[in-house]
Amino acid sequence: MHRAALLLALTLATTPAMSEEIGRVGVDWVGNDIIIESVADPKVQGVTCHLAYFDRSLIDRLANGNWFEDPSYSAVDCVQTGPITLGDIKDGKRGETVFSERQSLILKSLRITRIYDRANNALVYLAHANELTQGSGKMSISVIPLSAP
Repeated sequence: MHRAALLLALTLATTPAMSEEIGRVGVDWVGNDIIIESVADPKVQGVTCHLAYFDRSLIDRLANGNWFEDPSYSAVDCVQTGPITLGDIKDGKRGETVFSERQSLILKSLRITRIYDRANNALVYLAHANELTQGSGKMSISVIPLSAP
């Protein structure tokens, strides 16, 4: 039983953060919405990101096709919500996925990636879509400065 508990703890430690929907803004008469979610960085205590993205309505899906896809538009802003404590974060140029949410059946997910800018003592958070078919140039970033070491 001890081994199962350890495996569960390791799985939870490597799983991207969970989000909580904190807002939903209607943008048109067919029911399309902008969703706003709160995401606490699971490896950096004291940092919370707010992610906004477009959610297509049933009426829009029926009228325009692309039934299983939402647009790749997203925005992120992160804030210090308490004392910042860096956990075991990746230090490479590719960064580390903090949050991932599927936006289509198989081809696309919306992600927040954290990159540690050691030279400038800052955390950079990038919101972007990950698409197997064509990638996406629609992105936004937020930077959290860290206090001097």
